[in-house]
Amino acid sequence: MFNRFTGVAAALMLAAPAFADGHATAVPFALDWKFEGPSAAYFAAIDNGHFEAEGLSVEVSAGQGSLDAIPKVATGAFPLGFADINSLVKFLDQNPGAPVTAVMMVYDKPPFAIVGRKSQGINGVADLEGSTLGAPPPDGAWAQFPIFAAENNIDVSKITVEPVGFPTREPMLAEGNVDSVTGFSFSSYLNLVRLGVPEDDLTTILMADHGVDLYGNAIIVNTDFAAENPALVTGFLKAVAAGWKDVIADPAAGAQMVIDRNPAGDVALEERRLQLAIDANVLTDYVIENGMGGVDADRMASALEQTKLVYEFQNDPDMSVIFDGSYLPDAADRMLK
Repeated sequence: MFNRFTGVAAALMLAAPAFADGHATAVPFALDWKFEGPSAAYFAAIDNGHFEAEGLSVEVSAGQGSLDAIPKVATGAFPLGFADINSLVKFLDQNPGAPVTAVMMVYDKPPFAIVGRKSQGINGVADLEGSTLGAPPPDGAWAQFPIFAAENNIDVSKITVEPVGFPTREPMLAEGNVDSVTGFSFSSYLNLVRLGVPEDDLTTILMADHGVDLYGNAIIVNTDFAAENPALVTGFLKAVAAGWKDVIADPAAGAQMVIDRNPAGDVALEERRLQLAIDANVLTDYVIENGMGGVDADRMASALEQTKLVYEFQNDPDMSVIFDGSYLPDAADRMLK
């Protein structure tokens, strides 16, 4: 069983409702990664007053990877965070009873991808056999590659897999040492462009478009905190949806909000990164029709079955423990267009 640390109590005290006296409630929020284009929505929710309208004062903290926010939220160091739901599934299996769950899907399609070069023979899925694939062993996209391979009848024994480090992944492809790499679609693609690879030489194979039913990153919450503050959590999610709506309407403004917090970044690059995430991961047909945040039960069940190809569950996965849609605001408040 998961041990609840004193951080839970600290977070509950830190973010206790303060609506009655007219002061905003302080809510720390843990991102999965550094401040880049896709984090613009949370800054828009701050700068455009959406959190303030819900009585919240939100401070966003950068992270160090898709796993990073999960223990922070589970221990209560942060009441809310942003994390890969596939990592959350495994965390909950390994830590039964951990007080953390997903409450709003953000990446309706995960950014897991293979990015290859046409000049090296990679024009689509069929070209992967007989090629050399660069894959960092801890990479989230590489972790899901067996699912992608199974769904597309790829003989992995016919692929030369080259273990690479994160810093050398894109440079090795740019130099022609590998034919393709696994990675996040919006990150690896732009990293290669920045290294001078012509865009018309790049092929992006999004796993979600080729039989992989997995979801991507979601807003997660400490369940003890959520039980004590249900209206606050719903207000937070409403503000997040409004932030996404803002940056979808004006990606350039969203990118500038990122650069305001990360002056070392490049505003044009982050606008491209944000737009790529919007187009491929956030504003899907399902989200346009239903609003952001929810999940399809049949697809989630299929995703959990697919996960069994790459992970041996200790317990039968319980979808109700993994995702709780009861805190979502009304659908009208989650429509992005």
